[in-house]
Amino acid sequence: MSMRVLECIQDQMSSTSFPLVAITLAAVPCPDTPVILTLHWHGFIREKLIEIEEAQTIAYNPIPSSALQLNDRWNNLVTVDSAAMEAAWTLGAWDVARAERPGCMRPGAQGSEALECLQAFGSFPYGINGNHVVVSDAPDADDLVQLAAHRGYLMWVFRPVKGSIWAEYADDATLGPEGTRAGPCPHTPIPPTCEGKRRTVYRFGIPASGKLDS
Repeated sequence: MSMRVLECIQDQMSSTSFPLVAITLAAVPCPDTPVILTLHWHGFIREKLIEIEEAQTIAYNPIPSSALQLNDRWNNLVTVDSAAMEAAWTLGAWDVARAERPGCMRPGAQGSEALECLQAFGSFPYGINGNHVVVSDAPDADDLVQLAAHRGYLMWVFRPVKGSIWAEYADDATLGPEGTRAGPCPHTPIPPTCEGKRRTVYRFGIPASGKLDS
C-alpha cells in the first residue's frame, strides 16, 4: 500500500511558477483518515487599484500556502512516514523531521498547542492584513483538527531543493544536477510511539564541503 504524496507535490509544483520554502504533512493516528499536505510558497502577489498592465503596484501580498487533502488509504503510520521520506528524499531535502504531538485538549496543555494543531492541518484561524495565509482544499480539515485535539497528531516537515528557494544554497554531495535524488529512499522508517511529545529527524544530506552543520 503506497501514498501519492510525491506525485501530488510534483503536480502542484508544475502548476505554479513560485518556488517552495517548505512542505508539511499532518496526520492523526487513526488508519484510513485523510492526510493534509501543505506547500509553503515563496513570492508575492502585486496588488493594484486597477488590473491593467501600466497600473502602479500599491502593495505586495505574500503567496498563501496551499493545503490539500489526500484521501489515500493507509493502515499503519509507517506508511505515511515512508511516503513523507520518499518525497523528501526525491526532492533533495537535507532531512525530514517528524514531530509527534499529544492532543491539545488534555489538562495542562498550553494555549499555543491549539494554534499549532490548527496550522498543521491548514486551518490557520486568521489572516495577515486581511489576506489569507493558507488556501485550503481540505473538506475534512475541521474534523481532523477535532480528532487531533483529542487523539494527538503527527507532522512531517522538510525543505526541498528541487523547485525551491534553497537550490542555490544546497551544499549536498548526494544531489544530482537538478537538486534531486534517485529513488527509492534507502532509509528505514522508525515507527512512531504516539506517546507524548517526540521528535525524529531523518538525515539525508552529506555536505559537499566536508563540514557538518553544528
